[in-house]
Amino acid sequence: MKRLPRPRVKICCINSIEEAWIAIEHGAAAVGLVSEMPSGPGVIPEELIAEIAARLPPAIGSFLLTCKQDVDSIIDQQRRVGVNTVQLCDRLESGNHTDLRRALPGISIVQVIHVSGPESVAEALSVGAHVDGILLDSGNQSLVVKELGGTGRIHEWSLSVRIREAVEVPVFLAGGLNETNVAGAISQVGPFGVDVCSGVRTDGRLDEVKLTSFFRSINQASEHGSRNLRANVSAP
Repeated sequence: MKRLPRPRVKICCINSIEEAWIAIEHGAAAVGLVSEMPSGPGVIPEELIAEIAARLPPAIGSFLLTCKQDVDSIIDQQRRVGVNTVQLCDRLESGNHTDLRRALPGISIVQVIHVSGPESVAEALSVGAHVDGILLDSGNQSLVVKELGGTGRIHEWSLSVRIREAVEVPVFLAGGLNETNVAGAISQVGPFGVDVCSGVRTDGRLDEVKLTSFFRSINQASEHGSRNLRANVSAP
C-alpha cells in the first residue's frame, strides 16, 4: 500500500471549452493546455488557451504547457494566457525558477522531469526545492526534434518511486497511462496526481467511455488501498 488519498487527475491536451467541461464533469482537478511544441499532440493557439483558462472554475488547475526555456518569455506567455499554473516541459536555460516565482506571485510552477535514467533522480532533487510540483513524463530532450510529452510511453516507474520519495513537493505521474495500468501506477508510485492525454482519447478526441473507465480504475485503486489500511490498523 503506497497511499490513501485518491490522486488528483489532470486531463491534458484539452482543445476546447467543451472538452474542458467534459473532463471536469468526470472528475478532473486540472486540465492541460498545450502551447507551441517541437512535437507531440494537443497544441492549440494561445488565444484559445486564454479563452479556456478564463472560463474554468477557480478550483480547477489550468496548466499551460510551455517549451520555452527563458524566464522572460515564460513570464510574458503566462501573462498573455492567464493560467494559474505553468508547466515547464523543458529545462530552463536563461533565468531560474526563483525568478519565475518572484515575477508570477500566486502562479504555481511545475517542472517536468523526463525520466530516462538514474540521472533523472538527481535532476528532480536539484529543482524540487524551487518549484511547486514535479511532473514525471517519458519524453526525450536529446533528440534533434525534442519529445517533451504526449509520447504515450511508460517510463521506469521504479525511478519515479525514488523521485517521489526524495522530493518534498507534489509529484504528478504521466507517460502512457490508461484505464488498464493507472491502478498499478498508483499502487507502485504513490503519486500526488496522474496526468493523461492519449489514454482517454480516440482519434484525438476526448472519449467519455475511456474517461469513465479511467476514473473507475483510479477509484477502485483508492478504495483497495483504504481497505488495506483498515485491515492493517485493526490487526492485533
